[in-house]
Amino acid sequence: MSTMLLICVALMPTSPLEAGDHLVKLTVDNRPRSYRIHIPETSDPATAMPVVLIFHGSSMNAKMMATFSGLNAKADDAGFVAVYPNGTGIRDLFLSFNSGEEQQPASEARPDDVKFVGAVLDDLTARVHVDAKRVYATGVSNGAMMCYRLAAELPDRIAAIAPVSGTMAVPMRERVRPMPVMHFHGTADAIVPFTGPDDNTPESIRFKSVDETIALWAAANECSSTPVVVDEPNRADDGTTVKRVTYGAGRHDREVILFVIEGGGHTWPGNETFFKKALGRSTRDISANDLMWDFFRMQTLP
Repeated sequence: MSTMLLICVALMPTSPLEAGDHLVKLTVDNRPRSYRIHIPETSDPATAMPVVLIFHGSSMNAKMMATFSGLNAKADDAGFVAVYPNGTGIRDLFLSFNSGEEQQPASEARPDDVKFVGAVLDDLTARVHVDAKRVYATGVSNGAMMCYRLAAELPDRIAAIAPVSGTMAVPMRERVRPMPVMHFHGTADAIVPFTGPDDNTPESIRFKSVDETIALWAAANECSSTPVVVDEPNRADDGTTVKRVTYGAGRHDREVILFVIEGGGHTWPGNETFFKKALGRSTRDISANDLMWDFFRMQTLP
């Protein structure tokens, strides 16, 4: 993060936040930005709390993402702070993140959202007693791609990621820090296809396939090249089945875990979707929220 940004954030007035839901506004690179935060009622100001950054998909916003993911309830149950950054776009409704899938550099039209996330974490630390070694990231679609960008470009501040229905859209950096990864993806996802861009993907949009994404991070983490594949119990008659694919015992015991949702669409596992015709089936065989939190709580930054 640049010195200019640190000064900018430090000069902004902040005040401690009480339990509940809050909208926080800040300025990054002379651009107004914002994020929503949910602090559990059980939070203790004297105790450092873990944080989960939750990134919305394209044409969504932070408030929509809280409903789509259902992670506020999990935050209350598990005792973490849920933070929902807002992307940029049309008014406050149709927003997206510069996660790298559009092949353009950061510009006036495409902000540096890695810098923005750093600013959010700086601002959050001034308002909430945060455990800086336990900051995690999840998101859907464009927001999932943002998680991978943070893993590659802001690894000193993110302890683990759990992308949903979105793959890596930026080049893998050399000597990247080992990053625990848990990925959820449906084989019938028509928006971010499991096998990568297809004939329906705009030419300006590029992202890696699920297999390529997982292979890159398994290699970066120095995991075993042979995964352990387990069928999850078929708990619901919803037209989906789930396989857990685990690349384990990597550097610093960092794992890469992929949940392959056979028949699953562009959805959040465990939550029903209101747009089934457009997004496809949402599996009820697993809960992404439960699985990712069990995964996150075992991870800390070195």
